[in-house]
Amino acid sequence: MKVPDIKVTPPGPKARAIIERDRQFLATTTKAAPVVVKRASGSIVEDVDGNVLIDFASGISVLNVGSAHPKIVEAIRRQAGEFTHFAGTDFYYDIQTELAERLAKGTPGKHRKKVFLSNSGTEANEAALKIAKHGTKKHMFIAFLRSFHGRTQGSLALTASKAKQRAGFFPTMPGVVHVPYAYCFRCPYKLTYPSCDFYCANIIEETYMETIAPPEDVAGIVVEPVQGEGGYVVPPPGWMDRLAKIAKDNDILLIDDEVQTGLGRTGKMWGIEHSKAVPDILTTAKSLGGGVPIGATVYPADMDFKEYGIHSNTFGGNPIAAAASLATLDVIDAEGLVARSAKLGEHMARRLDEMKERYEFIGDRRGLGMMQATEFVTDRKSLKPDPKLRDAIEKDAVEHGLILLGCGESVLRYIPPLNIPQEILDAGLDVLEGCFRRAAK
Repeated sequence: MKVPDIKVTPPGPKARAIIERDRQFLATTTKAAPVVVKRASGSIVEDVDGNVLIDFASGISVLNVGSAHPKIVEAIRRQAGEFTHFAGTDFYYDIQTELAERLAKGTPGKHRKKVFLSNSGTEANEAALKIAKHGTKKHMFIAFLRSFHGRTQGSLALTASKAKQRAGFFPTMPGVVHVPYAYCFRCPYKLTYPSCDFYCANIIEETYMETIAPPEDVAGIVVEPVQGEGGYVVPPPGWMDRLAKIAKDNDILLIDDEVQTGLGRTGKMWGIEHSKAVPDILTTAKSLGGGVPIGATVYPADMDFKEYGIHSNTFGGNPIAAAASLATLDVIDAEGLVARSAKLGEHMARRLDEMKERYEFIGDRRGLGMMQATEFVTDRKSLKPDPKLRDAIEKDAVEHGLILLGCGESVLRYIPPLNIPQEILDAGLDVLEGCFRRAAK
């Protein structure tokens, strides 16, 4: 099979007809490229017009093991033949317990843990908020500018990625204080790492806790190990450790949002493992189900709810989702995908760095493992973001057979499945460079 193989420039006639029906009947939410998928396998997508494209989006880091992995398909088929649902958390089934045990034992920290299963990253973060409030009897949180933790009223209170995500929904959950993230490429304090001595972390304790976020009222600091929707921002080495110490010194929980960074995406099983920090609460979703919706909140057993019924849901730990999740964990282990993410990520970073040297409109290349990105600028002196160029390159990429997703103000992210064959990865990077070459003209 030729990859990519564009027979008609996307969106083709069949795709355009479906897109028009989508606009008529589906809610206006978020849309990226006009790709209308017919089938997908691994890192290859076929659209309804017969075009074959390379997937560098992975369903927003959902498909870490690729599309339609045979072991996950078989696990879903097998479980669906036994039973598909039995009242969520009201009854018992072993597959749910097995998944919880595996997550409890496979997340950072040697302490005894429990797991709340849900359906998405947003729900996992909502559960983290309730667990933190219930366990600490405190009700404030510290989160970060440019963060993304979900769109429901509680998680939206934490989210600070784009103003339009919050506009019109005030008031959200009260009690969240936002502080700048360690965005070294655009340091809000105009400082330079490492001479800054993590000023953006120290200021939490030295200023915010002394003024508007008294630690006796703060239940948790909620943080992404790498900011996702905010622009794939990678904090400098040591920053997460400093943040964890500030949390511990002030009796505040460290809540680690691994929804986009988890399950090997950064070259570690969990993004926070690039530091020595151990989170008190960890949330995960997206790639956990191998394409099936599932979320999980992992927390210390001594913070468990004291009686039944304080928090629950109908579909959390759904047996089909649990089966898909266990199969996903098996595939990650059997195929060595965490180590592969680190190795292929280094290869991808080298190629992206070479492109950065050739094209002045690339202001920054950053990432960990198979979580890479480039930030586009009008020029390297002012570093003014160039979202129009980013959008034009994203459109051009799809037209030439490469599926990409933007994030931040002017960033493209590159997140192919962790098991993408290297020749297909390089073919995708060749398409990307072709887009840069045309943009430079």
